[in-house]
Amino acid sequence: MILSSPLVGASRLLIPLALLAALTSLVFPVFQTETNIQILVWTHVPLLTLFLLIVATAILQWQNYRGSAGADLMVGVLAHGGVGLLIWMLDGRAGEASGGFWGLLIACWLLAWVFVDRLASRDFENHNVQKLINIVIPVIFGAWLLIVWECMTRGLGVPRILLPPPSEIGVRFSDSTSILWADFKQTFLHAVLIGYAMGCGSGFAVAILADRVPFLRRGLLPIGNVVSALPIIGVAPIMVMWFGFDWHSKAAVVVIMTFFPMLVNTMTGLDCAGRMQRDLMQTYGASRWQTLFKLRLPEALPFIFNALKINSTLALIGAIVAEFFGTPTVGMGFRISTEVGRLNVDMVWAEIAVAALAGSLFYALVAFLEKVFTFWHPSIRG
Repeated sequence: MILSSPLVGASRLLIPLALLAALTSLVFPVFQTETNIQILVWTHVPLLTLFLLIVATAILQWQNYRGSAGADLMVGVLAHGGVGLLIWMLDGRAGEASGGFWGLLIACWLLAWVFVDRLASRDFENHNVQKLINIVIPVIFGAWLLIVWECMTRGLGVPRILLPPPSEIGVRFSDSTSILWADFKQTFLHAVLIGYAMGCGSGFAVAILADRVPFLRRGLLPIGNVVSALPIIGVAPIMVMWFGFDWHSKAAVVVIMTFFPMLVNTMTGLDCAGRMQRDLMQTYGASRWQTLFKLRLPEALPFIFNALKINSTLALIGAIVAEFFGTPTVGMGFRISTEVGRLNVDMVWAEIAVAALAGSLFYALVAFLEKVFTFWHPSIRG
């Protein structure tokens, strides 16, 4: 069951703007090689149909202030079907898009905004449906970034050496899966994961030790601040000289980048347990280790997972940058630096897509584990 909400806020403003944008397709030509008269005599029946549908849908939504699920769904289908039609019409017309095309694109984008706004304003009684909607909304947002990117690069005729369209990057991605997999395995599965485990694990262990030894606590934190400020481009060549050109040197860079964030966060988290809680544990006769494992470490878990999430992105960045300074003929950083020199920008973007996808999934995994192990924390319960 859907709990409906009135059509207020952004939707009330976006609908007339979508109408205004659609009307520009009658004032300006859709493509530079054609005139308005050609459109009015049904040379472009699909575009004229799209214009009429945008107008009808916008008027319907504007008049129906309380909205309905069916009307909202129609807006979403029209917005995404319409922009698909516009992209299809760009075939063979690179750089020819004119004011009418951009007007229809903006109208579709605004109607998609209305659709997402209406989705976000509805409350679904079914918890699973609500979870699905919470996933659909950012997916639509991300898809429209790619859609606008596609239309801008093809409609304006942007040179591919500067910025290729996503469709071309997708073709290169599908044609180069074996190369991308080899690079992913070299950089992520070897350098990133091994370096991440070693850096975070050693940082956690040293934090536990420093908690018992005041000398280490006072000596390591200033050093950590200094090491955290070291530039990767200065550390990476040294690690390559020490550990060779294979993934070991990149893992060493990742260890340096992830060690001190874990150390600082763990030490801060261990101090979060209140004095009253510690006194209560002593009253129960708990030993130092029992207090550590049953009170202080659970209290420190949010800080530890915060370091794990930060390091999940730092590790990937460090490994890729380190590969710029010496690596075998495989790896994400090697491929990016090499293909830029060859002006194969679509391959560079394919590698960037792999890195972004791997980093996002890695971060999502850590965030999921955080919810599993810190379910009791107010931020997770909320």
